[in-house]
Amino acid sequence: MIEARTSNSGGHVPALAAMMVAAFCYLTVETLPVGLLPDIAGDLDVSLSAVGLLVTGYGLTVAIFSVPLTHLVSRIPRRYLITGLLALFVVATGVSVLGGYWLLLGGRVVTALSQAVFWSVAAPAAAALFPPQARGRAVAAVFGGSSLAPVLGVPAATWLGQQAGWRTAFLAVAGLALIAMVGVAVLLPTTAPQDGHASAGAAPDARAFWLLITVTGIAITGVFTAYTYLIPFLTEIGGFSASAVSALLLVFGAAGLGGVAISGYLADRRPRLAVLLPMVLLAVSLLGLHLVGAHPAAVVALVALWGFAIPQVPTTMQSRVLVVAPGSTDVGSAMMGSVFNLGIAGGALLGGVLLPHAGLRGVFLTGGLVLVAALAVLVAGPAVTRRRDRRDTPATVAS
Repeated sequence: MIEARTSNSGGHVPALAAMMVAAFCYLTVETLPVGLLPDIAGDLDVSLSAVGLLVTGYGLTVAIFSVPLTHLVSRIPRRYLITGLLALFVVATGVSVLGGYWLLLGGRVVTALSQAVFWSVAAPAAAALFPPQARGRAVAAVFGGSSLAPVLGVPAATWLGQQAGWRTAFLAVAGLALIAMVGVAVLLPTTAPQDGHASAGAAPDARAFWLLITVTGIAITGVFTAYTYLIPFLTEIGGFSASAVSALLLVFGAAGLGGVAISGYLADRRPRLAVLLPMVLLAVSLLGLHLVGAHPAAVVALVALWGFAIPQVPTTMQSRVLVVAPGSTDVGSAMMGSVFNLGIAGGALLGGVLLPHAGLRGVFLTGGLVLVAALAVLVAGPAVTRRRDRRDTPATVAS
């Protein structure tokens, strides 16, 4: 249990819960086209690659505008800012399903603009609600909400979309976001961004920060190269029926619950292992699916492994950013959100480009190899830095 910061702050835990729901909604709506790829393509009479661009455009918008928009709204009290962002989410998502492809794309761009700021301020705002010793748990709670989006949100919305239509699925997420908006408006304290201990990193380290940024960008690119086309892979390569795919996504989600729990445990006790473990597991999952995609039992096991690993990435990376950010945690979080979504957009784009030429197996092979590259950078980065420091020390002493 996270204790409130002051004796009169009994609303802090419910406020944190509202932030968790908001984070869950944002990542669910961002990646929802992945689960409903064939449904949206068929209804709007566009290609699978065009629907994939709904993820790419969303991610690019967040990537481009996170830092500048965060600077622009840096003085707005958190309660007012986050409430306004969620109101924009609800309206834009609701309007986006009222027409054809271009209205859907435009609505998603507007929603993405609100998300660009939300990811920048959510973790510092949550951490500021509680004492410094509870910072990690507060951040893990918020990003646990986002981590559960691919685990529970997308599978549940995919099922709903298959039963009642993809537009209904989007409206359901908007309705949940409306509840989160009311919770934030009522429960979140009216605090300035610069107030509280969470406005700066606990142990600033510019090199560690930039290593995290680089590794995250590479890794998420690899993940979404494959994840964007997971449903077609399962049906066309794995031979699973539509109902079996829904069951597989539930396996994916159930495994992810364990991933969320282990990421919080490791982030507090073994931070380096917390960052390394999901990279290894994701690379194994994607390369394994490329190799054994036609064997149902192996596919189930690898999808479960993938589900276990994927929610660990945003939780552990964002927790580390709030420790090593060399300046404002808002800006550090904005940069992490930017590179995370650049990876989503880049992965979806890369998968779309590869799909007509390399096929679904080739897309998964490429995603796995990109994750191997991220793992190599993560392992080699600190060693390279240590060698450079040893080489530079004599010259520094001599001067």
